[in-house]
Amino acid sequence: MLGRWERGEPEALESLAPLVYDQLRNIADALLHNERPDHTLQPTAVVNEVFLDLLRLRKLALADRTQFFNFAAGLTRRVLIDSARRTKAEKRGVGWTRVPLDAELAWASNDSPECLDLSAALDDLGGLDAVKTRAIELHYFLGCTVSETADILQVSKSSVERSLRFSLAWLRGRLRRS
Repeated sequence: MLGRWERGEPEALESLAPLVYDQLRNIADALLHNERPDHTLQPTAVVNEVFLDLLRLRKLALADRTQFFNFAAGLTRRVLIDSARRTKAEKRGVGWTRVPLDAELAWASNDSPECLDLSAALDDLGGLDAVKTRAIELHYFLGCTVSETADILQVSKSSVERSLRFSLAWLRGRLRRS
């Protein structure tokens, strides 16, 4: 299906969507589960935004499952960052409540100014080591387990665990400085 999509066949994404939609929705649901009750971003909206972005792409060269989920992780991150930017523009920081994105990333919620800082820090980390950034995106933004992250990145589980520990420490240090 990815090959058909790359060749520009519009029905290829229609065939792919049912295979990955539920998994992507479950991942988005898990990401947003700990948000405040009045949070306006819903899991279905996150996945729909990801699919809208995919539809906008006429041709995309994704050779396999690994590349697809890496790409989906980046799109999911972008949807969350765009939501944070819209919220920041609307509220300008008034009445913000700090809600954890994940227990290990408790210092940055999906709709806080820290999320924008986190995005910039992830971009900086990506300049140093793209694999570490992918590990963070897959594990925390897409909700993949360590095993799934290792499988997608084609590295060992211990490599992913080391990358996550290093990246979290690096991100905390980088965000404290800014």
